[in-house]
Amino acid sequence: MPRCLRLTLMVCMLLLSPLAVAGTVLENAQWRIELDAATLAVRVTPAGGEPVLASSGVGAHEVSQLQQADQQANWQWDKGAYHLSATLDQRDLILSVTAREAAELDILRQPASAMGKGLIWPLAEGHYIPAGNRLWQDFLLDYGDVNSTQDLSLPLWGVDHASFTLNWLLTNPYNNRLQWHAEGQRLGLSLRHEFTALDPGAPMTLRLNLGEADLLAGAKRYRQWLVEQVLYEPLAQKLQRLPDGEKLLGASHVYLWGNDLLGLGDVRDWQQLRTLLRAADGLGAQLRGLLDPQATQVVHVTQPFLDRYQQAVLLRGLNAALDKKARQGWQAKTEPDMQALAEGYGVVRQALAQEFASALTAPPETWGSTLSAKTIKTLQDSGLPRLLLTLGEGWEGGLWHPEAVRKGVEAGYLMAPYDSYETALADTENLDWTTAHLGSRAYRDCAIMLKNGQLKTGFQKSGHYTDPRCVRPLLQARVTAVQAKAGFNAWFLDAYATGMLFDSYRSVLGMTQAQNAEGNIDAARWIGSHLQLPVGSEDGNATTARGVLFAHGMQTPVMGWGDREMTQDKQSPYYVGAWYPPEEPAVFFKRVPLKEPLRSVYFAPAMRLPLYQAVFHGSVITSHHWLYDSLKLSNVQAENELTQLLYNVPPLYHLSAATLKQRLPMIQRQAGFFRPLHERLATQAMTDFRWLSNDRLVQQTTFTDGTRLVANFAQEQRDGYPGRSVTALVVGESPVVYQVDQQRP
Repeated sequence: MPRCLRLTLMVCMLLLSPLAVAGTVLENAQWRIELDAATLAVRVTPAGGEPVLASSGVGAHEVSQLQQADQQANWQWDKGAYHLSATLDQRDLILSVTAREAAELDILRQPASAMGKGLIWPLAEGHYIPAGNRLWQDFLLDYGDVNSTQDLSLPLWGVDHASFTLNWLLTNPYNNRLQWHAEGQRLGLSLRHEFTALDPGAPMTLRLNLGEADLLAGAKRYRQWLVEQVLYEPLAQKLQRLPDGEKLLGASHVYLWGNDLLGLGDVRDWQQLRTLLRAADGLGAQLRGLLDPQATQVVHVTQPFLDRYQQAVLLRGLNAALDKKARQGWQAKTEPDMQALAEGYGVVRQALAQEFASALTAPPETWGSTLSAKTIKTLQDSGLPRLLLTLGEGWEGGLWHPEAVRKGVEAGYLMAPYDSYETALADTENLDWTTAHLGSRAYRDCAIMLKNGQLKTGFQKSGHYTDPRCVRPLLQARVTAVQAKAGFNAWFLDAYATGMLFDSYRSVLGMTQAQNAEGNIDAARWIGSHLQLPVGSEDGNATTARGVLFAHGMQTPVMGWGDREMTQDKQSPYYVGAWYPPEEPAVFFKRVPLKEPLRSVYFAPAMRLPLYQAVFHGSVITSHHWLYDSLKLSNVQAENELTQLLYNVPPLYHLSAATLKQRLPMIQRQAGFFRPLHERLATQAMTDFRWLSNDRLVQQTTFTDGTRLVANFAQEQRDGYPGRSVTALVVGESPVVYQVDQQRP
């Protein structure tokens, strides 16, 4: 289209907009802002650039008390129901809306024309979506309402206009809903904010930033804003307070499964084991009463020898029975005795060692399957000096095997349990989700209360979601007791950094989303400051990232939640697997392809953008969600691996006793390239990202010290970079190349 015709059409569009009657103009040397005070429509014109209708405005309000200066305007809506201000500060337009009482209010309506060349969208690590991309448009329309704290990793988005970017920063990230809507063949975006009865005077604040021709400009401005507000925590400062956190630098992240009391090798006489379990009284009779039907059947079979399958069934049932036996001392209580909880597992272990000595090996300190001194030695001997080993089943494994935890710590590893306080279960619910059993008082009194007086149902429709301030005494007591007994030197708090935040309308202890966020952050900080433990959590979303050193779920997030083929249809090639067997759950270990459109949306390299790393590299170390570790998705493993190395974030793996030998070579190979780079760069900011090829398959990241990482996602060599490779270009050193291994584990 000729330039003159395009300009004519743009002028016509703007004349039809609310801004045709706009009377509020703010201007400086960088740009000109035209506002319609009645609708909050915003037209911006960068110096020497063309105008962009950033917001076409919401439904008109009655305007009064309008006051304007060169760089600021203030006015009211609807007879003082809302007070608004607009301030121009260099390259930022700062908007603020304050309500007189609780209400929901439409704030912005970004028209499709504002998108320019493409959308900058912080879904997980971040994405660049070319304007008109049909696959992404359908995905966004199907997504539904977007919660700006939970669904976005950063409370911002941007649009690309080639010579500049426009970036909206939600500096009040709470109680916001974004929604995509179709405008012909393109998408518009609306923003709605709720002023709650809990704190109706809290202003809704946001900024429109005029960025350079840099797709990371909005993220960099947000990072700068966090620094200005003293809300940014450099990793180097965290490590000064928590010296053990240094062990995260260069560490691969691993979840261990099969952390029960007994391994197959701990049984030396299967016939005698069955005899003891048939006893009329004592510990054998108690454990027999706690066995599942399949294990009970094996106990009573008449054949003298058990095959491997029968041994596995019996051992699995016996380990579950031992767990139940230990839990009897603390589950189903008004409030668990955390000291009794921490001591109880050792008591059961000692009793088993005494009464089952004729069937089991000795001593009990050597028992165990995946969590064992043998596993720790294997990892050490494999040349892996830095690992974060997290017990996927929770802290019970550490209470069964404090000696193995100690061996891991002595090896220089970080040893952490999975732990959770976000959901409190009723006494009879899912007894195996031990971390969510916080007692009947927490289930009742700490539950989130909705506006209608109902209690908020918890994760997977179990129990209740909780107020972190209310469960805090339980957290402090349990973490302290378990850590003292098991010897963990790191901790993982599930869900606390996801940005999943609630308003709670309890009359005595109400809570806003902002208070929920601070409660989550304070819990992580308490563990760090009082117990000197590096703390991690899920995702690492911006509003809840303070207080944690690492997070799982940013590089590869939760996807396909509720998708029938992925989660229900066991005949589908995309079925991710069941949470069984407990020592090696298929949901974590079964390799599967990722279906479309998820494959293209989340993994197409030409549409990925390191927005999160532009803010938090050098503050929070992020990796994959445990549902999608580095080996889970078979048809995007190369893209996954290259992007992870390009962004300089650690891999994440699941290990069991049975998979250790098979998976170690992959872990060793990548660690050899990743570890020295991450030790160097983990505390540095990512300062630049750019595409080096027109098809965007050759990409480069740059860090504070000038180190450049170049990834070639193409199969063939490009500009001297080998196909499917990452090249590390460290100033003053020779290039180092890592090429994806085409052989899959």
